[in-house]
Amino acid sequence: MYSRVIQACSAALLALSLTVSSAAPGVAENLKPSASGVIAARSAYGMDETVERLKKDIAAKGITFFQEINQTALAAKAGIELRPSILLVFGNPPLGTQFITANPQAGLDWPVRLLVYRDAAGAVWTAYTDFAWIAKRHGVSDREAQFHMATEVAASIVSSVAAH
Repeated sequence: MYSRVIQACSAALLALSLTVSSAAPGVAENLKPSASGVIAARSAYGMDETVERLKKDIAAKGITFFQEINQTALAAKAGIELRPSILLVFGNPPLGTQFITANPQAGLDWPVRLLVYRDAAGAVWTAYTDFAWIAKRHGVSDREAQFHMATEVAASIVSSVAAH
């Protein structure tokens, strides 16, 4: 049973790597995390188009889209004004759950969360947590290939809207 799980995960990683490498080889090198482990990239589009393009790219990669959370609408219901802010939650269970098997607390950071927000100057940004930072946070040291794949996939998704 365990070998079947490993085979299925390996097949999923291979399929993802082919999708990512053909779409955007080496995109992760252009995105550097802050000291707090956040990777942010400016979008070339407005809020609505950025969100739609990201969701379309996630779907095109065969990644499961779980939820879109409109944080601005939630704030408004609480009587709080908030610039546009939308959280996208998505992932690939054969890849993501491997991190949780290494340390159950890694489930705090999975599935992937990608924030789309507009800053005070009107620029739209994407932001997500760096996977190497997540690995260090949870003491996961035996999933390097999986963390690298997650990094490449997230960078590829963000590159679909990145301003050049």
